[in-house]
Amino acid sequence: MSSPTAMKLFMPKDADNPEDQNKAKESGALTIMLGKDNNVFYYEGILDPAGANFKSSNFKEIRDVIINKKKTTNPEDFVVVIKPNEESKYKNVIDILDEMAINEVKRYAMVDIAESENQLVKVSEGGAPAAPAAN
Repeated sequence: MSSPTAMKLFMPKDADNPEDQNKAKESGALTIMLGKDNNVFYYEGILDPAGANFKSSNFKEIRDVIINKKKTTNPEDFVVVIKPNEESKYKNVIDILDEMAINEVKRYAMVDIAESENQLVKVSEGGAPAAPAAN
């Protein structure tokens, strides 16, 4: 019979402010949004309320955006946030995940798109913004 063995478990040090523990550094974040008809949109850092840093791209150009951001950002701070909207295609999600592997992006996450970001995507694609929900 084998005897039981124990391993040490290393846990991260408790943060002073637990809410900040999972937040990405603003300067190192690249957010990529996927829309309909193979449209790709992105911004660096925090989205400007007026949408000044919101940019349109495509799957050929987004690789250069990722490469440039990776070059100019501390590797410890670099993170890509992927946000497909309800009109994006499954193929586009797979393509952007392939870009993460091709460009050796170590930290990325796929999350739900915020309503304000989704409105910018829809307006940029030529659609009218959705009416606010009635109370």
